[in-house]
Amino acid sequence: MMKQLTIYFILFTLFTNSKNPVVHKDIEDGWKKMDSILVQISPPVFPDRQFRITDYGAKADGSLCTNAINKAIEDCNASGGGRVIVPKGTFLTGAIHLLSNVELHVSAGATLLFSTNPKDFLPVVRTRYEGSELYNYSPLIYAYKQENIAVTGDGLLDGQASIENWWYWTIGKEKKEENLQNQPNSIPRLLDLMAKGTPVEERVFGESGFLRPSFIQPFMCKNILIEGVTLKRPPMWMLHPVLSENITIRYVKLYSPGAPNGDGCDPEVCKNVLIEGCEFNTGDDCIAIKSGRNRQGYDLAIPTENVIIRNCKMFDGHGGVVIGSETSGGVRNVFAYDCEMSSPHLERAFRLKSNKYRGGVIENIYLRNIKVGQVSNAVIRINQNYFSKASPGEIRYTTYRNIFIENMSCEKADYAVQILGLKEHPIENIKILNSSFNNINQQNVFESVKALLMEHVTINGETIEVNN
Repeated sequence: MMKQLTIYFILFTLFTNSKNPVVHKDIEDGWKKMDSILVQISPPVFPDRQFRITDYGAKADGSLCTNAINKAIEDCNASGGGRVIVPKGTFLTGAIHLLSNVELHVSAGATLLFSTNPKDFLPVVRTRYEGSELYNYSPLIYAYKQENIAVTGDGLLDGQASIENWWYWTIGKEKKEENLQNQPNSIPRLLDLMAKGTPVEERVFGESGFLRPSFIQPFMCKNILIEGVTLKRPPMWMLHPVLSENITIRYVKLYSPGAPNGDGCDPEVCKNVLIEGCEFNTGDDCIAIKSGRNRQGYDLAIPTENVIIRNCKMFDGHGGVVIGSETSGGVRNVFAYDCEMSSPHLERAFRLKSNKYRGGVIENIYLRNIKVGQVSNAVIRINQNYFSKASPGEIRYTTYRNIFIENMSCEKADYAVQILGLKEHPIENIKILNSSFNNINQQNVFESVKALLMEHVTINGETIEVNN
């Protein structure tokens, strides 16, 4: 009898372990670390003072309100801080520069309509273009070395960008050939100046460069809140904090279909970032985490770290949650969970992209509870050879390691998983657990990956187990 019970217990244990997910301590420890990161992120609080832009001469009549808005911001800052209010109505403006302890509040029914005249975003300011530092047109809303700043409200920020203005600098050559000849030349010139170590003060572009500005960019700032507003029609990247920390981005709606480089949110060399409850419908990546391009990143050697993404919805875009391609400073401790993604025009759900000239270490990436309706390419795509032909230079491999994906589901895609590593520098330690992928057309691709585990994974109803 005892022998029969022992056999029964062994069989029961084997059966139970085959049906129930195995707990992986390294993954659980990572999610516990996230809890300690969350307590470090808190939005700024502002004094109870109000400054209405209409009291400074701003009129909703199509006249340019830049001076009135910035004067309200200056007075708010000088008084010790408070709220600058954009009331109901449509107000045309050029570059807005936030200062410490100022909340720019765009009320329900209010629109900040940004000029399409590039001169309204001069003089040049210190900024970044695709991971490279320079002096260029001011972002539409910009802050430099400020603390406790916010853009809030239920109103609309409309960049008015289109093929008729900002976008023709990079697409639509039939529009204005003369200007289009300049922009493609500016990017290699900027990269060359950066590679040579030319001081950023001498990397001045602006009117001579035809490089488009970001929409909202806090640069070297602390304690940032962007909440509630809707952004549409950006010149290029929409939310682009750089070298900043303690950032809360929540309940923001971002629309940029058709926009070249129309990324939704690109934290670059940032620390302690929370992105929650946002909706993305973009012309490029929805969220793209970055840390500088080539020498700009690896000389500074500061990673983007401690990024938490939760309860977001992604529709059109090149990728839902993306890391890269500018990864030269490294990226670590990224957590994404309880997100939904689906569109026939969303190419990938989760994407890592870099190449052998970018450098940096991408590590400790955690995804959990990601629901994907459909994507047009791969649910998971990890690529070490992205756009390498256009980036020749000193070889500095990007290291990918410790990437953990759990409880992901997808109802339609071309590929479930594509992992494209380099033979000379393989990708290391990837775990895909407790996930299901349906209506998949192509076989998985695994090239140059070490320590890959797929456990309790089904593709088109078939169990896929990998442990190499």
